[in-house]
Amino acid sequence: MRVALLQLNSRDDKSANIATITRLFEEKIAGRDVDLVAAPEYSTFLGGLREEQWAAAETFPDGEGYRALQGLARTYGVAVHTGSMIERDGNKHYNTSVVFGPDGTELARYRKIHLFDVETPGGHVFRESDVIDRGGEVVDFTYDGHKFGCSICYDMRFSELYLQHMRNGCDVIMVPAAFNMETGKDHWEALLRARAIETQSWVIAAGQIGFHREAAGERACYGNSMVIDPWGNIVARASARPGVTLADVDFDYARHVRTILPSNNHHVLA
Repeated sequence: MRVALLQLNSRDDKSANIATITRLFEEKIAGRDVDLVAAPEYSTFLGGLREEQWAAAETFPDGEGYRALQGLARTYGVAVHTGSMIERDGNKHYNTSVVFGPDGTELARYRKIHLFDVETPGGHVFRESDVIDRGGEVVDFTYDGHKFGCSICYDMRFSELYLQHMRNGCDVIMVPAAFNMETGKDHWEALLRARAIETQSWVIAAGQIGFHREAAGERACYGNSMVIDPWGNIVARASARPGVTLADVDFDYARHVRTILPSNNHHVLA
């Protein structure tokens, strides 16, 4: 399966972000035998004040971002993992991944479970819960005969979610992110490789890169979008700028790893 990672510098202009994504499909994905496109967290709108983020939220399946990415899936005949978008459901707002099949059918919808409420060593305070409500459901989906587990960014620090995906029989785990630069330089690669090794799954992690506006000032995302194999090796990594990175996911290799080192079968704690 050929995967295309979209590494974006999304900001608080939804139309501009969608135009960038559309251009990348036209210039970098069309004609390259891509099966699955993976976008980063907050792909269609990132940053801004809380009121601006709420104003950019969409009620699915309506909304500019939902319809645009669904249309790209249909136009190019590829599955599209949207990374995540801000979803409005009544008075609540969620950081939500939507996955479309090549015909535009919605395959999955996952609301981020673990919200990024932290103070970094440099004193930067992030409170995602001031804007976003917490999801509560573990979600996976099947595409082309293989099962994919859903997660978003800060989720990667909580191994119990990934072990549940392992128990559910997932072959791939999706990790769209807008990972903070300060923590990313030390933790991003280490955590992703650990999640791949412990679950013996492929990990597909599309990230935001560069600056975006927040209430406390501009913040930088770490980028380094990557695909990691079930042995924990990085098989593809994006350069330090927005763009598209291609990688081939070999499911036979996953079966080989699980055969020679069958740790998936040795868990004694449920």
